[in-house]
Amino acid sequence: MENRILYVRLPCNPIFPIGVVYLADHIHKQFPDVEQKIFDLGTVPPLDFNAALDECVDEFKPTLLVFSWRDIQIYAPVDGRGGNPLQHTFEFFYSLNPLVKARGAVGLLRIASGYYGELWRNINLIKRGVSRAKQHNPGARVVVGGGAVSVFYEQIGKSLPKGSIVSVGEGESLLEKMMRGQDFQDERCYIVGETKPRDRLVHEVPANIEKTACNYDYIQTIWTEFEYYFQSRDFYVGVQTKRGCPHNCCYCIYTVIEGKQVRINPAHEVVSEMRQLYDRGIRNFWFTDAQLIPARKYMDDVIELLQKVLDAGMKDIHWAAYIRADNLTPELCDLMVKTGMNYFEIGITSGSQELVRKMRMGYNLRTVLENCRDLKAAGFNSLVSVNYSFNVIDESHNTIRQTIAYHRELEKIFGADKVEPAIFFIGLQPHTHLEEYAFKNNILKPGYDPMNITPWSIRKLFWNPEPLGSFFGEVCLQAWKRNPNDFGREVMSILEARLGRAELEEALSAPIEPKQQALAGVGVGK
Repeated sequence: MENRILYVRLPCNPIFPIGVVYLADHIHKQFPDVEQKIFDLGTVPPLDFNAALDECVDEFKPTLLVFSWRDIQIYAPVDGRGGNPLQHTFEFFYSLNPLVKARGAVGLLRIASGYYGELWRNINLIKRGVSRAKQHNPGARVVVGGGAVSVFYEQIGKSLPKGSIVSVGEGESLLEKMMRGQDFQDERCYIVGETKPRDRLVHEVPANIEKTACNYDYIQTIWTEFEYYFQSRDFYVGVQTKRGCPHNCCYCIYTVIEGKQVRINPAHEVVSEMRQLYDRGIRNFWFTDAQLIPARKYMDDVIELLQKVLDAGMKDIHWAAYIRADNLTPELCDLMVKTGMNYFEIGITSGSQELVRKMRMGYNLRTVLENCRDLKAAGFNSLVSVNYSFNVIDESHNTIRQTIAYHRELEKIFGADKVEPAIFFIGLQPHTHLEEYAFKNNILKPGYDPMNITPWSIRKLFWNPEPLGSFFGEVCLQAWKRNPNDFGREVMSILEARLGRAELEEALSAPIEPKQQALAGVGVGK
């Protein structure tokens, strides 16, 4: 039977579906005769999901459906399903005002309703698509993958149709073997109702696939909604320059799903891909790597990439990325500015070197400041988002004062209006070191359901433990009341007013302890 692959991106926020695009591109290069089609439900009105999916399946008659499921986790510091999950959680758990507590409860119920509603909707879309495809091809198969599935692969499989192939992480090698009719069960996957996921399946090493420039001429022919993401001039389109992350951050799932081996995409291939998008009018690019510069050994690769971008003549572009700012040099800073970097995120978690060292994050905060000064001297004058995860393990009033001092120094370098503090409280996810820590300390028990959202489970999965949990709850509630539109800066102002500010040198210094604490095996941040 002729293979016909239909990729269905399940509904999510309007984010360029780079995973599906790269999968289809890879399969086309390996099997140019295989018919493929991309169908993005993110471009379809919600009331039309079922009818649009039916119409697409009936028209294309796939032998293989590949569903991409991007989002599940509800913890977020910004507005999400029916409101702000962080705010509603804090109102419910920490407010002393009965009316505010009741408002938080209603907000959480609304968010939980939306969360379970989306789970039910996506599962039913998968079942509907499979049933419809089998009407045309009784032997039609289904693969379900994507970011959400990679994190919750053990739980999601319980709701999928029997015979569904649950794919963890990258899917290129799995689809290749399926197209060749080879046994694929050595890949990071399992078959619902037939096999069980291997122990620590998500920790297995991904296949080392060499990435070449995506062929957007071909993608445009198989994706009817292609132009949807090209209509807005301020929309950022994703481009991947590498896969993998070598770090060991306690709450981060990237290093697990993508693997610790960093696999560099050739610079000329990345620029070729950007050029295709550039010629279609795209001027804003987001480098979708877990880290654009994950370690100092990869600085030369980024220098080569940015120099090739400059040589390609794409001088009117802008780009953004998640960057470890300790891995910058004056040369790299100069290239970043010349090639149009207009936004970047750094996730230092804490401005206290003491905590950074205890958590084995690998950051030298003094180096980060020096490199930020180099970036400013090179002419960078745009926004910097600095991620802080307060109340991580061993947080204290003193480490908070140090973080405030560090943040104020960043404001001196870039300007207070250019440094945006993003306040995070960690949502515990499976397959992370933080989960292992929770097991060892009897905060969670093995076998718990990370997708079960209840008041008693949220209290454990939402990381804000005592003795500082109530203090941060009070501070955050005050910040939302005072200035909800600038929450992060308001939190910093309230913390400084209450606790004061340490000397910067205290924040940058961390004496070597004679014996490391047991918690030092858990690293936080990226």
